[in-house]
Amino acid sequence: MFEASDIREWRGHDVVDADGHKIGVLESVYVDTGTDQPFFATVTVGLPTRRRLAFVPLGGATVGPGYLKVAHRKDRVKKAPSIDTDGELPSAQEPEVFAHYELPYEPGAGGERRLARR
Repeated sequence: MFEASDIREWRGHDVVDADGHKIGVLESVYVDTGTDQPFFATVTVGLPTRRRLAFVPLGGATVGPGYLKVAHRKDRVKKAPSIDTDGELPSAQEPEVFAHYELPYEPGAGGERRLARR
């Protein structure tokens, strides 16, 4: 797995599913605010005139020469919650991202956000 600090090196690289099908291009990484560890990536998907950033969990992800391989299938990622290419994930939508991948969601002890963009 790569560290959040290495995102500059990986931005723009292909993101592929376990079968090697290209999903899109890596845009950014969201870290778990409790651990500061990479948790989700945003992947640029869609047609050139309708691009958006879809969220995909980084659990089980591996890196190869020029690509990031994620554990989720292309069709699931393309249906995932997304934001505009220049957008930011609103805190109210965090639970929806976790639910899409059937991951448990708990905000911080004081109700603070669970994800932060790096």
